[in-house]
Amino acid sequence: MRTGGRDAVGAALRDGRARTLDLAARYRAALGPQLQVPCAPGLNPPLWELGHVAWFQDWWVRRNPQRALGAACPDAVSPRAPHRPQADAWYDSSRVPHAQRWQLPLPDIEATLDDLQRTQAATLDLLAALPADAPDEALYFFRLAALHEAMHAEAACYMAHALGIPVPLPAPAASPQAWLALPRQAHILGWAGPGFAFDNELGVHTVAVGPVAIDARPVGWDDWARFVDAGGHADPRWWTPHGWAWRQRERRVPPRGEGDGPALHLSCHEAEAWCRWAGRRLPTEAEWECAALTLPGFRWGQCWEWTASDFAPYPGFAPHPYRDYSQPWFGSRRVLRGAGPATSAWLAHPRYRNFFEPQRTDIHAGFRSCANA
Repeated sequence: MRTGGRDAVGAALRDGRARTLDLAARYRAALGPQLQVPCAPGLNPPLWELGHVAWFQDWWVRRNPQRALGAACPDAVSPRAPHRPQADAWYDSSRVPHAQRWQLPLPDIEATLDDLQRTQAATLDLLAALPADAPDEALYFFRLAALHEAMHAEAACYMAHALGIPVPLPAPAASPQAWLALPRQAHILGWAGPGFAFDNELGVHTVAVGPVAIDARPVGWDDWARFVDAGGHADPRWWTPHGWAWRQRERRVPPRGEGDGPALHLSCHEAEAWCRWAGRRLPTEAEWECAALTLPGFRWGQCWEWTASDFAPYPGFAPHPYRDYSQPWFGSRRVLRGAGPATSAWLAHPRYRNFFEPQRTDIHAGFRSCANA
C-alpha cells in the first residue's frame, strides 16, 4: 500500500475498517455496551479509541482543505466543521491527556459506530473522485488514515490480551536457528522512492555495517527458557543498572512459552540481559534492515524486534503535518523492526521504524541477536 495507487488505498481503508469493527464487536461482547476498562497506563477507553479513529480520518481527509498538498500541507490547517460538534475536544490525542479520556461524556457505542460509518463513507467518496493514477501527494492523507487505523487495531489486540479478551491471531511457525553472515558494507538508510513514507523514515544517508553474524530468526522460547532456568533473569550481572532497577520495581516474573516459536512480550531490558548472558548483543536498526533486505534466509514478521538503536531523527529530519507522530518521542523510545502477529499486512515493511519505551511488555515484542564477526 505504500506504493499502491488509488484502488490499493481503498482496499486498505476497507480492510482496516472491517478489522476495527470486528474488534469493537469482540470488546462489546466481553465488556458490555459501555466498553468500560480500568484507567491504566497501557489502556485506553475503547469508546474513545473508536471515536479517535473516526476523528483522525475525518480531520486529515474530509475536513482538510489542503489535503492535495500531501506531506507539504501545513500543520496549521483550517479544518472544516466536524460531523459531531464536540469531536475536536474529545478525540484529539494531542490535546486530550490520557487520564482525562475516562472523564469525557463520550457518545455511546451506537453513535460512535455511526461516526465511523459516516467518516468512512465520506473518505471513500473523496478517494473515488481521484483519478486511478492519482499522484502520491493526493493519496498521502488517505494512506496516512489507513495506516493510522491499522496501528490502532494492533494496539487494540495488545489491550485485548491485557484484559483477557480473546482475539485470534496467527501462530508463528517454529524453525531451526542459524546464524547468517552479514558482510562489511555500506548500507543506505532512509526512504528515497515513490509512495508513502513516515517522516522519521526520510533522510537518506549511508552507514557502515558488518561484518556480523546475525540470527536467522528471532530468539525462541526454548533459548529464552535456558536463560531463565540458568538463573540469568534473576542475576544482576546481565542487566544494565536501569534494566535491573526496572525488574526489581516491577517484580517482573519472566514469561514462559512453549516450543521454539519467537519469545514474546519481552522488554528491551530483558532482551539485552539475554544477549549479555549469551555473549551476543542486539543488532542496530541499520544491521537489522540491511540483513532483512539482503540476506536470503533472514526471517522476519513473527514479532516486533527490539534493536540497539534509540529512536532518533535521520539527518535533515522535517516533521510531516501530523506533528506528534515522531518528534515528541525522539530520545525516549527504542526502535523496533519487523512486524508482529497482529500487524496489518498494509503496515509491515522492512524499513518501517516502530518505537516504544524499552520497559513495555504488552506489545508482541521479541528480539534476535548478533555478534561481531
